[in-house]
Amino acid sequence: MVDSLDSSLASAAAAAGRQARRQSVVIVGGGQAGLSLASCLQRRGIRPLVLERHRIGYAWEQQRWDSFCLVTPNWQCRLPDFAYDGDDPEGFMGREQIVAYLRRFAARIQADVREGVSVLSLQRQGQGYRLLTSEGELEASQVVVATGGYHRPRRHGQAERLPAGVVQLDARDYRNPERLPPGPVLVVGSGQSGCQIAEDLFLAGRRVHLSVGSAPRSPRRYRGRDVVDWLDRMGYYSMPIHQHADPKLVRAKTNHYLTGRDGGREIDLRHRAIEGMQLYGRLQQLAPGEIRFANDLAANLDQADAVYSRICSSIDAYIARESIEAPEQPAYQPCWQPMPGHPCSLDLTDEPLAAVIWCTGYGADFSWIDVPVFDGAGYPSHERGVTPSSGLYFIGLPWLQTWGSARFCGVGDDAAYLAEIIRLRLQRRDASQERLECTALLGS
Repeated sequence: MVDSLDSSLASAAAAAGRQARRQSVVIVGGGQAGLSLASCLQRRGIRPLVLERHRIGYAWEQQRWDSFCLVTPNWQCRLPDFAYDGDDPEGFMGREQIVAYLRRFAARIQADVREGVSVLSLQRQGQGYRLLTSEGELEASQVVVATGGYHRPRRHGQAERLPAGVVQLDARDYRNPERLPPGPVLVVGSGQSGCQIAEDLFLAGRRVHLSVGSAPRSPRRYRGRDVVDWLDRMGYYSMPIHQHADPKLVRAKTNHYLTGRDGGREIDLRHRAIEGMQLYGRLQQLAPGEIRFANDLAANLDQADAVYSRICSSIDAYIARESIEAPEQPAYQPCWQPMPGHPCSLDLTDEPLAAVIWCTGYGADFSWIDVPVFDGAGYPSHERGVTPSSGLYFIGLPWLQTWGSARFCGVGDDAAYLAEIIRLRLQRRDASQERLECTALLGS
């Protein structure tokens, strides 16, 4: 890995020996965030260069499993001037449909996108920035990082203690049950990916063990509407982060688990337990021949249900406040509870595992950015995407400004905001340059 990186840097450095190309604005990342910003800039007469490491739609196409669906309805997909245009607005796009939608958007805006170009380093240079890429060196006065915030998979610190014969995958590498060797599978993590992958395996007839953490869950439909519809009407997706009850921690919180599969439905792990899925608490220790779990399964399930009930209560309050006619719906009642003595370990000698799928989240990796704009945890310091380093911005991060910032429904608002900031700064720079040139002419 190090040799490969050294080789890439050496190749890029050799290419950089040629005259550096100059760009007004460079966007790093050609996903929905980078393309949305490119669209908003072009409407303001600014044509940025978009650098995409792979190809448009790569993460959706190559880092999602075969049955993956959005958990938000299609009608909420609204990139700049490019809302969902299909015939199933209440449905949930699958992986291939998402990729097609994004590529249609790219074709529509006709941005200057260079696919297959990696950015190896970004440094401050004078009043602008220097980018070392796999195709040579670039200089730009404004740079926008649109690579998202999920780069490095996280695994339990003792993952290497699993027997050598157990296949280990991160969530982004799982495709379908048939690609795994026969036998039981342990899924670690009960966020959206963990619960959906566990269901995918379980519905295919696999024996599934699921390590349940503290992820919250959500209803799918409530009182006659999809819950996303209610939350959208209530302003949750557009609420600024400073208005959130816990703005310091919300960016690190796990998303609620539910699914768009089968037309959209809830995920109730208690029902799956009744049907035969084996549930455990948080993974605690990997010992020789045994996996041990914390005795917190009941508490974690109760906590997820409490969030579910709070969402329902907030919708009830909204309906009453707005005098909306909506059918009544009975309160949720748990159908299963782990009894005292519920297993807290898995004997690998008695039941060897075929595979472990790690659905334990991702960390950001901005190590290629050599500009002092990060806090102690490696997260960029910014105000709605604008960093303290003039001309450097971020877009597409979870809760950049709102809950919708990293989603198809909200990234367009962030893009429009940053596009206007960039336009004004470029305008001031051009005016300043013109004054300098006039002064030089008068002086001569």
